[in-house]
Amino acid sequence: MIKKDVIIVGGGAAGFFAAINIAEQNPKLKVVILERGKEGLQKVRISGGGRCNVTHAEFVPSELVLNYPRGEKELLGPFHQFMTGDTIDWFEKRGVELKIEDDGRMFPITDSSKTIIDCFLNEAKKHKVEVLYNQSVTSLSPRTQSRGFEISTKDSIYTCEKLLIATGSNPKIWSLLEDLGHTISQPVPSLFTFDIKDERIKDIPGVVAQNVEVKVLGTDLVSEGPLLITHVGMSAPSILKLSAFGAIELAKRHYKFQIEVNFIRQSFEDCLDILKELKHELAKKTVYKSTQFELPKRLWHKLVLASNMDQDTRWANLNKSQLEDLASQLTQAVFKVDGKSTFKEEFVTAGGIDLKEINFKTFESKLHNNLYFAGEVINVDAVTGGFNFQNAWTGAYIAAKSISE
Repeated sequence: MIKKDVIIVGGGAAGFFAAINIAEQNPKLKVVILERGKEGLQKVRISGGGRCNVTHAEFVPSELVLNYPRGEKELLGPFHQFMTGDTIDWFEKRGVELKIEDDGRMFPITDSSKTIIDCFLNEAKKHKVEVLYNQSVTSLSPRTQSRGFEISTKDSIYTCEKLLIATGSNPKIWSLLEDLGHTISQPVPSLFTFDIKDERIKDIPGVVAQNVEVKVLGTDLVSEGPLLITHVGMSAPSILKLSAFGAIELAKRHYKFQIEVNFIRQSFEDCLDILKELKHELAKKTVYKSTQFELPKRLWHKLVLASNMDQDTRWANLNKSQLEDLASQLTQAVFKVDGKSTFKEEFVTAGGIDLKEINFKTFESKLHNNLYFAGEVINVDAVTGGFNFQNAWTGAYIAAKSISE
């Protein structure tokens, strides 16, 4: 039996961040990370296309929490304790400078996730954190005779006073935590793109409409932002936000539903009025060739052809029905979604330990003393843009503070 003071299960972002902070704040503690893979920090490696989207430049806690479909209420207090600015400061003190991109995402100035991984590995070594790989945990149990926990892996048994679980979306660990009495909210995918087969978006992948509004019909789900047409359907922030905030609802519908897209963020009536004016102003020109509303040319062509006209139809010749059809395509185009695809490498799951069973002042279990959680093992998830990592840093830091005291 191998005795340690603190065991962290999971060698990902939250696990390493917690371990380093515990060892730094209380050097007397023997801290070990048990990682099931042959190397850790895999999500850090692939995040942001291999650049590692460390956090997001949002510095107001009440604004930051709005990016969490699950966890918005619970994270407000924790973000007052450890926030974006603290994350930036933490990395800078260890020689890692971050930069802000136009969309608010923050990356190391090297544009390489290796910078973050090297920082963690160096800090872990410096503070004598032991990292053990190929250690898949097979059982967890509170020790009956004394405080703490017993943890079995396939080839060792460990005991510790304090245990932190940072395993992300790991069904095996969730199952072990259920055995300890914790409730697990059923995991469903979050952050995915929509599969859509439709003549209006066929053969124009890569086209971006910069500022659209998208609604899921039959629900109150609505979002705004850029929309990207892909080989299989639609993506970009407007779609990803819907997939995150609608994760549970869309899973219930087996990813078959309809969306309504307003490509120009104007009402049908206002759009119709503008089109009627254009009918006079551009009378001799063809509708097909005179792109309006700052839409991408290829998208305008598709919407025009979907409005019962051809490439040679002139503005002067538009009848009432064609004007209304075009206004409808621009402001209330309905598309049928039939399935989902993972967004790049961002595989995020909605689900995990029920938030009511966690004390968010310390990230400690309300059911077992000295059992802590950080990262996506709990039922918190965010939209894309560095927010999931910020949740990992915040939870890991607060748990570390409580453990090291």
